[in-house]
Amino acid sequence: MSERNPARDRRRAQEFDAFVAGAAGRLLHAATLLTAEPAGANPCAQQLLTAALARTYADWDRLRGEDPYDRTRQELATRFARGAWRHHRSRGGVLARLSPQERLILVLRLYEGVAEEQTAALLGIPADRVRAICTRAVAVMRSAPPRPPAARLRAAS
Repeated sequence: MSERNPARDRRRAQEFDAFVAGAAGRLLHAATLLTAEPAGANPCAQQLLTAALARTYADWDRLRGEDPYDRTRQELATRFARGAWRHHRSRGGVLARLSPQERLILVLRLYEGVAEEQTAALLGIPADRVRAICTRAVAVMRSAPPRPPAARLRAAS
């Protein structure tokens, strides 16, 4: 068993804190889109992100040049996919009309800009299936009637 190195632990914590300070906002937004919660009330998204960040912190010393943002996003997507049944009920978020799988693919492909092949590999499905689901999800979102101005104002506050 290795001995604790306080200087290394402190440096590790500082590096991770800097990463979280720069990436947490975007990752929380992605998690909020995945869970289909409103931006102001997103406890499931916060819990999902906390678990993904905890895993990234646990693996921090083993990243060895790997982008921690990519690792955290992958962990976020994996955790969401494993527990997607919990996020099936509509909570009034922007993507609430989509199924959990459609939300996951739409967020990875369009919000995060993950390549189709990478998304397919992450989810374990063929790339043409990712393309079809993404196309269907975009069509559903485009067909959505616009929310009345009063509803938009309430959602923004």
